[in-house]
Amino acid sequence: MAWESSPPSRTRILVVEDEPSIADNIVYALESEGFMPQVSATGSDALKKFEQNEWALVILDVGLPDLSGFEVCRRMLASKNVPVIFLTARGQEVDRVVGLELGADDYVVKPFSPRELTARVRAVLRRAGGRSESAPQMSANANSAAPLVVDGERCVVRYYGQTLQLPRYEFRLLQALAAHPGRVFTRSQLMDRASDEPEAAMERTVDAHVKSLRAALKTVKPDVDPIQTHRGMGYSLIEDWSAIMK
Repeated sequence: MAWESSPPSRTRILVVEDEPSIADNIVYALESEGFMPQVSATGSDALKKFEQNEWALVILDVGLPDLSGFEVCRRMLASKNVPVIFLTARGQEVDRVVGLELGADDYVVKPFSPRELTARVRAVLRRAGGRSESAPQMSANANSAAPLVVDGERCVVRYYGQTLQLPRYEFRLLQALAAHPGRVFTRSQLMDRASDEPEAAMERTVDAHVKSLRAALKTVKPDVDPIQTHRGMGYSLIEDWSAIMK
């Protein structure tokens, strides 16, 4: 994916981690999910970068070489309201309590899987209101003539004038696809949006639920398949409905 020279703040994540191998793994995982991470190895450098840019979220190691991660968090949140995920090798309850009382949104204990971390990042951003998936959404570039409307408040789908009641997983999958028509979602990205425990789900589970979702849509319009498969990549919802609305 090509990025603009100055990416929007909603994509920027500040990673404060002094262990290069861990920082590299975090950066790779975030970049794979479309985020723009920037690394600081010390608390003082992190505070400078924090003030210089707008950030969607901060991933903050507690055990930094100069300042405590707790102190860095306190200073950051004193100036800007930004979601924070603490990252630490410590697992004691007292540390989790201190971090959360300071205003952190989540707490990840090392060792962790990159997939678990990115799932938590997306969950925190959703809770922070960076992207509302509960609001009514319409596919096809907000065209009022589009045959598919996903109503997030009522948890129903209107497709070619008919109302569909979908199971939770299928509804969330369609909701994610309909929010960004034409965008190709990987299976991992769809799991993050649809599953309550994405780190425990199997990627092939998405294929099974997409199959069920397609079957439900075909009960209304058997000759139309608005979900496009991108081999080796993932799925997208059709962006231009004109060709199939004839």
